[in-house]
Amino acid sequence: MNPSNGPGSIRVAPSVLAADFSRLAEELRRVERGGADLFHLDVMDGHYVPNLTFGPMIVGAIHRLTGLHLSTHLMITNPEEHLEAFVKAGSDAVIVHVEVCPDPAAVLRRIRGLGVLAGITLDPETPFALVEPFLPLADVLLVMSVKPGFGGQAFLPEVLPKAARAAQLKRAQGYGYSIHIDGGIDLRTAPLAVEAGCEVLVAGSAIFRSEDPEAMVGRIRRAGESVLRP
Repeated sequence: MNPSNGPGSIRVAPSVLAADFSRLAEELRRVERGGADLFHLDVMDGHYVPNLTFGPMIVGAIHRLTGLHLSTHLMITNPEEHLEAFVKAGSDAVIVHVEVCPDPAAVLRRIRGLGVLAGITLDPETPFALVEPFLPLADVLLVMSVKPGFGGQAFLPEVLPKAARAAQLKRAQGYGYSIHIDGGIDLRTAPLAVEAGCEVLVAGSAIFRSEDPEAMVGRIRRAGESVLRP
């Protein structure tokens, strides 16, 4: 079990892309009532990943619908050109892919300079060593547990050593980032992620496509916390 997490420390971030956008306000309110801690927003450009989702305008609309923290995950090839727009739209954190940033340190500093949390992430096949040099500048480390670009994929357990390494470094070096995991998180995989060291569970289909999204938020949190030390 991961000693860096304590009882009650696990947060759940519903991934808005899995919601029914025809009744988005209602969907957000339901999971807020269920105890959602923050919302995860997936921005895809049709280039770095095959799908297209939404841009700053929709982030702004979501910002007007909720008071919860908005963590915006940019799955785009040129994130440095759009940081200010997403921050102005209401993002409280902006997460970029290490694979697409020629100078990740500069991008993380720029995000922080805009007054929000700076996050970095990596694809499942990307070695953890590629992000490790930039962790001192990160407020968020997002571990991708599916290939980015599509919802509803199966969880890839082979990424869990990355979360464990991130948790080890956080304890040893006193780093301030929170460890998020995104992809295939549900009642079965949440405990695996938390045991490896993850602190924020991003869940889309498991929440919004369940029979009771409001209740599912708490169920996923409790599943994750079931492996923590009392």
